[in-house]
Amino acid sequence: MQKIFFNNSKGDKLCGLLTISDPAKDMIAILCHGHSSSKNSKSWMALEPILLANNISVFRFDFYGNGESEGKFEDSDVTETTDDILRAIDYVKALDFKRIVLVGSSFGGLSSIIAASKSKDLYALVLKSPVSDYHEVDLQRLGQQGLQEWKEKGVIGYAYAEPSSGLLLNYSFVEDYLKYDAYTAAEKIEIPTLIVHGAMDSEVPFSQSEKLVKRLKQGELITVSGANHWYAEEGKFDEMIGLIADYIVKLK
Repeated sequence: MQKIFFNNSKGDKLCGLLTISDPAKDMIAILCHGHSSSKNSKSWMALEPILLANNISVFRFDFYGNGESEGKFEDSDVTETTDDILRAIDYVKALDFKRIVLVGSSFGGLSSIIAASKSKDLYALVLKSPVSDYHEVDLQRLGQQGLQEWKEKGVIGYAYAEPSSGLLLNYSFVEDYLKYDAYTAAEKIEIPTLIVHGAMDSEVPFSQSEKLVKRLKQGELITVSGANHWYAEEGKFDEMIGLIADYIVKLK
């Protein structure tokens, strides 16, 4: 495993961990974490050893403003993380990997959809509980009044972080994600795509993935029954990891 640093298009330094397993440098999975998470998320720490055991190399990295990467979390948005992903793709492509699998979780899933619609260098796409419509998510969480208050204040405490973390998120996050339509972007994605989503997800509606898969040319949606957004129910986390790992391994 090698810690590496690469730059986004603005010159900010991003941190990643690269583990090359396959001597032929054939297949690599780029793992993109969720909002306020990191390259060391529980999901990626569980998925990585399975992929490595099957001679699939792994590159997991921190988005701008997260983990060990430069930048402020409150300034992060879909445009920024999409750029981060495209630069990560460029990085592993330069290492001569022939088959690049992009794996995105939640917010990282949304950015992965947008990135995949722009890139011609991907072999497959895997989405774990992806956000397809962030406005719907925020309306469900905050309501119209809450969104208005966020706009007036200009900043809000990030809902899914520990209060002691002090993480904030600028309203520009909303203004940015309104520029994107993941469903339209999905129509431009021609590579095989797997979506894994918990049926009982109360954070990101399962219905979003039902709509998304219909827009994909080679899309498959696997439902994890009884699972919430974090797959916290007994056995559901392992089930989710197994589904993602099996899909990627079978691509070889």
